[in-house]
Amino acid sequence: MAAERDVDDLPRNAANYTALTPLWFLERAALAHPARASLVHGALRYTWADTYRRCRRLASALARRSVAHGSTVAVIAPNIPAIYEAHFGVPMAGAVVNCVNIRLNAPTVAFLLEHSSAEVVMVDQEFFSLAEDSLRIIADQKKGSFKKPLVIVIGDHTCDPSALQDALRTGAIEYEKFLETGDPEFAWKPPQDEWKSIALGYTSGTTSSPKGVVLHHRGAYLMSLSGALVWKMNDGAVYLWTLPMFHCNGWCYTWTLAAICGTSICLRQVTAKAIFSAIANQGVTHFCGAPVVLNTLINAPPADTILPLPRVVDVMTAGAAPPPSVLAAMSKLGFHVSHTYGLSETYGPSTVCAWKPEWDILPDDERARLQARQGIRYVGLEGLDVVDPKSMAPVPADGSTLGEIVMRGNAVMKGYLKNPKANAEAFENGWFHSGDLGVRHPDGYIEVKDRAKDIIISGGENISSLEVEKAVYLHPAVLEASVVARADEQWGESPCAFVTLKDGVDGSDEAAMAANVIKFCRERLPGYWVPKSVVFGPLPKTATGKIKKHELRAKAKELGPVRKSRM
Repeated sequence: MAAERDVDDLPRNAANYTALTPLWFLERAALAHPARASLVHGALRYTWADTYRRCRRLASALARRSVAHGSTVAVIAPNIPAIYEAHFGVPMAGAVVNCVNIRLNAPTVAFLLEHSSAEVVMVDQEFFSLAEDSLRIIADQKKGSFKKPLVIVIGDHTCDPSALQDALRTGAIEYEKFLETGDPEFAWKPPQDEWKSIALGYTSGTTSSPKGVVLHHRGAYLMSLSGALVWKMNDGAVYLWTLPMFHCNGWCYTWTLAAICGTSICLRQVTAKAIFSAIANQGVTHFCGAPVVLNTLINAPPADTILPLPRVVDVMTAGAAPPPSVLAAMSKLGFHVSHTYGLSETYGPSTVCAWKPEWDILPDDERARLQARQGIRYVGLEGLDVVDPKSMAPVPADGSTLGEIVMRGNAVMKGYLKNPKANAEAFENGWFHSGDLGVRHPDGYIEVKDRAKDIIISGGENISSLEVEKAVYLHPAVLEASVVARADEQWGESPCAFVTLKDGVDGSDEAAMAANVIKFCRERLPGYWVPKSVVFGPLPKTATGKIKKHELRAKAKELGPVRKSRM
C-alpha cells in the first residue's frame, strides 16, 4: 500500500509535537486556580496548588524508592483524597496506577496484586487487614521467593484512629509521612510515548479469573476531555464522588476534574441522605452513579431528602441499562440525567444518549423511553457499530435486529495484561467485541438489549431480560428487579424475576405477591416474555451497584426447572 502524501515534508519537532497525557491538566489547574478548592473530604480541604504539590511529593517519594517505568502501584481505598492523588502522582513517577475494588475478598485481591506485580500497595486504614490477608496468601503460595511490596497505610480523620495505629504497628508507612519524603517541586516528566500505560484495572471475573485492562495516556487524555464535552461540564463544576474512583478510574472524571478546574467532594459511603446533604450544603452540580444509586434517591424516605433541589443537578448514569421509569422519576425530582454506556475496556462510558431538542415536547414516558437507549459514540471514540458476530456486517437500523456491539479507536484499551488468548478474541476482525447484544434504531442510536450470556431462549424464541426487567420495574411495589433464565420443562428456559420490594410493602404472602407481579407483566408483555417465577429478597450487587446476575443464575439453577409453564 502506497504511503499517504501530504502537501509538505515538514517534520515533527519538540516545539510542535508532544505525547498526550492528562497529567498536564493538574499543572494547568494549579496555575489557573491555585486557591480554588480541588478536594473536600469532611473537614479537610485542599486547593489546586495543594493538590499539585502533594501529587509531586507522591511522585518524588515513589521515584526515590525506584518506582518508575514498568512499576505498578496498587491502591485499595474508597473515595478519599489519596486515591485521587494517586491518579496523578503515580503516573508522574512513570508508574501505572491500579485501583483495586474494595469489595473484593482476600484471595481475589491476592490474585490481582500478584498478577500485576505490584511493587507498592497504598491502602486505606479500614481495608488494611484485607491487604495484609492478601499479601499473606501470596507469601504462602510463593514460599521463600516472595518479596513483600512497600505497604503505605492511608489514615482518614473521619474513621476510628485505632485501625491506623494497628496498621502502623505492623511496619507499614503512614501516607502523610511518606509524602513528607518527597519533593513538592519534583520535576516530573510526561511520557515520551502516549502509548505508555497510565492505568490498570481488572474486570469483575464473574466466570473466570479477572482480566487486567491496560489503558494508555492518549486514551485517558481524550476520554477525560470527551467526558466533559458530552456532559457539558463547565469550569469550576462541583462534582460529588458517588461513583467509586476504583471503577474505570472514576469513568476518567478523576482527570476531567483537573481539566475543568472543578472541585471534588469525596463521599466515603454512598447514602441518599449524604447525597442530598452534599447537594444542599456543598454546592454539588454533578455526580455519576449506576441506576441502583438513582433508585436509592427516588425511594429515599422524606427525612433523608432535601426537596425541592436548590438547583438542577446533572447526573450521569451507566453500568446497567436504566429502566425508563427510573429516568422519569429522577426528572420529576429535579435531576437532569445523561445516559451513557461503556466498559472497563473502553475507559468507562464511551457512548452517550445525546439529547435532541425535539424530544422536549414529547410526553414524559416517551422521553424516558428514548433516553434509556445507549445512544451514539463519544467524541473520543472513532468507531461504534452493531454487527452480525459471524459476518461482521452491520445489522439493519430497524430497532429490532440483534447484533453485537463493537468499538474501535483511541478509547479502546491497549489489551489485557499477560493474556494473549483473550486479546485475540477481544480484537478479532479489527474491532473490540463488547459481548453485549443490541440493536440500531432508524435515527442511528444504539440500544443494548442484553449481554450475550443473559439472553433467555424460550421455546426457540429470544427474550431480552432487560425488556422484561423494564416491565417488572413499573410495578408500584417493586424497588429493584433482575431477570434471568430458569430451566423450564416445557420451554427449555423461561424468565425468572428476582425482586426486592419497597419499604412498607407487605410481602408476607409471597405467593400472592408473585401472582400479582406476573399478572401485572402479562398486561404489558408478550405471553412468552412473562416471568414464570418470581423470587423475593435483596439482590446481590458489585461495589459499583451492578446486580450480580451470575449469582442469580446460580440461584435459579438451584431452584430447578419450572414444572408447569403456561403461555
